Amino acid sequence: MTTRDPRMSFDPRIRLGRPVGRRFLFEWLCIGCLGIAVILAGSLARLTASVDHLVYDALLRFHAHPVLPDIAVVEIDNASIAQLGRWPWPRAVHARLLEQIAKASPAAVVYDVLFTEPAPDDAQLARAIAATPTYLPILLSPEAANGERVAIKPVEPLASAAAGLGHINLEVDADGIVRSVALYEGDAHMRWPQLTVPVWRAILQGEAKLAHGASAAMAGQDGTADTGEARVLIPFSPLAQTYPKVSFASVLAGDVPPGMLRGKIVVIGVTASGLYDRFSTPVSGRLGPLPGVYIHANVLDTLVTGRAINPVSGMWVCAVSLVPLAVLLAGLLVLSPLRSLLMTTVLCATMLAVSAALLYGMRLWMSPVPAVVGLAAVYPIWNWRRLEMTMSYLRKELQRLADEPYLLPEAPQRTREFRGDALAQQMALMAQAARRVQDMKRFVWNSLDSVPEPILVSDVRGDVLIANHAAKRYFERLGAAALEGRQMRHVLGELGFVKSIGSSAEADAFGRTHWPAVLDPGRIAFADMMEQGIEVRDRNQRDHLLRYAKCTDAQGAVIGWIAGLVDVTAVHAAERLREDALRLLSHDMRSPQASILALVELERARAPDSERMADLLDRVERYAQRALMLADDFVQLARAESQAYSLEPVSLVELMIDASDEVWPQAQARHIRLEATYDEQGDGHWINADRSLMTRALVNVLNNAVKYSPPHTRITCGVERENRATGEGPPRVRCTVRDEGYGMSAENQAHLFERFQRFHEAERPEATGTGLGMAFVKAVVTRHGGDVHVESARGKGTALTITLPGLDESA
Repeated sequence: MTTRDPRMSFDPRIRLGRPVGRRFLFEWLCIGCLGIAVILAGSLARLTASVDHLVYDALLRFHAHPVLPDIAVVEIDNASIAQLGRWPWPRAVHARLLEQIAKASPAAVVYDVLFTEPAPDDAQLARAIAATPTYLPILLSPEAANGERVAIKPVEPLASAAAGLGHINLEVDADGIVRSVALYEGDAHMRWPQLTVPVWRAILQGEAKLAHGASAAMAGQDGTADTGEARVLIPFSPLAQTYPKVSFASVLAGDVPPGMLRGKIVVIGVTASGLYDRFSTPVSGRLGPLPGVYIHANVLDTLVTGRAINPVSGMWVCAVSLVPLAVLLAGLLVLSPLRSLLMTTVLCATMLAVSAALLYGMRLWMSPVPAVVGLAAVYPIWNWRRLEMTMSYLRKELQRLADEPYLLPEAPQRTREFRGDALAQQMALMAQAARRVQDMKRFVWNSLDSVPEPILVSDVRGDVLIANHAAKRYFERLGAAALEGRQMRHVLGELGFVKSIGSSAEADAFGRTHWPAVLDPGRIAFADMMEQGIEVRDRNQRDHLLRYAKCTDAQGAVIGWIAGLVDVTAVHAAERLREDALRLLSHDMRSPQASILALVELERARAPDSERMADLLDRVERYAQRALMLADDFVQLARAESQAYSLEPVSLVELMIDASDEVWPQAQARHIRLEATYDEQGDGHWINADRSLMTRALVNVLNNAVKYSPPHTRITCGVERENRATGEGPPRVRCTVRDEGYGMSAENQAHLFERFQRFHEAERPEATGTGLGMAFVKAVVTRHGGDVHVESARGKGTALTITLPGLDESA
């Protein structure tokens, strides 16, 4: 034996004697809590807001939708500044522009220019504003220290003439990008709508008729803009600046056809580079900073078409983000590292896809970033801990293997101390373990090769892994191909099925019907038969016993099968010699008895008047008849116990009728009535049986009933299907023979089926018999897979029941 060498231990916890605990569940829960904390921080604390914005911007850039054709933009561009002079322009210029636009009959005008200081020509501009529904902006000042805000409105003549006022404040995120707008913002006195909200209301109420028929149906009628102060996200797209546009100076000069503005909402604003009314948006990477007039046009487009994007609350983001985390945590318990990585990737992609689907399809923005960050935090930490646990487990198992007693002879070696770091020590232990495994493999291989009988070893699926030398030589003689890698059923399928061990007729029929499928060790239905063993015959007419044995690991799990072939040809030859001797014996016993009976008849004819001689001849005849009956019964019993049955589908009702016909003369001689009762659940109650042997068994039962029943009684023969509590297994058929005879005690019933037993000599001393009839019945029924049961009591008759496996008539 090999003793433990402390120098081979490299785990400090082993050196200190502390057990290495598996904290699998604890670490799993801790990592799960870490993922939950990351998701909470990202969804509720908004720590991932900057990444959220990047993902949102990318999704918007990938989704382009057409702009509303009912919006036209009049740009105060560089060309207009060059023609009309330095900004700001006199109010009369703006008045002339509105007068030109009024000639085209627009649906409304949104004038994105602040008129907060009085001017001499305000009255002229006010008249122009009143001529067409015009909406003017106000500016809300930043919130003061006391929380107050001031609304800077247009001068009074203009404010009164305007169709509506609205703020033009934009929601700028921490990264300086405009993604949303507050539909309502308040100062100290009232809530002010966004500049385009009054226009949208006018469209909903039918006050503004658009050229292309945009209506409340287009806007969705969801009431979002009319009831809440929450911000909505603007669905900027790469087409955000493609509205029909004209220059301020061109409209003022009358160069724009009136049809271009008729029935549209005209949005007027600054785009000139010197004035720089521009803001960064999610599409600025492609379009550059977007002028404020186009932002307002996009807001109006969003409200009219119902494309406003509503951000999902942080609680909902947190709840949804916990779902993929829960799936990943459950998968980590059962999946390999590669599959866990694939699952993590699929879950991240799924969250991105769900977020995109909500954004594009339902106009809801739910950031996938908290979920992705949670998954990205859990997966590497979990795999790091699993790697550490794996290394710890390998260290412990290798150490345990090194401490195991080595049972095989081992060549003397110079003792070496395991030196180096932990990895080098582990590699040294691994090398030692590999050498021991190789030695054990060689030992097992040599042991199998030394067995003289053919041995095959397969995996659980039945693929042959190992074949010893005896198996290879045997199958080479049969002309078979290489054994390794082939299915067990294909290797052994060339052998012929003879019978199953135990000689059960049902098992033989089952094996013969399913051959060679019974050779498949992976099928549970055949496992019991193959473990018990079957007899097979090869093409050289040699008989073999084939048996399977389970191959299990250290934990008792089945990992393969071992099949062994044992040549039983010599055993069968001995059985045939025994049967020949039995036949010879039966013939030699019958011949002298028949001669004795013939001499008795001759002697009776010579001396018919001698009473003494007649009595002597009667005795001789009776003894000779008994010897004949004994020889016949003995031979029949031996054949019933050992010979191969010729099975065929037969009707148990027909067999009972044949047996009743054979016994009927004896019953009539003793004035005993035979009655038959058959239920109607089955058509004939078919069984798989040897017709001659089963008929003889039924004749023996009826003969016993007739012999040991008083005259003028009744014998009832019934055949019926057995009622089973469950529907499992094949059907069974029951045959009952009930008489009104002398009955038997419980002690006699226990010995009824033993050889040479007779129990009614006192009641019927004249009844002849050898005591082998019921032993024959028991042997035949048992070989057919059935059983025999007797119920009796002294003076109350006997009921003998034979139960046999029936054929499934519904199959």
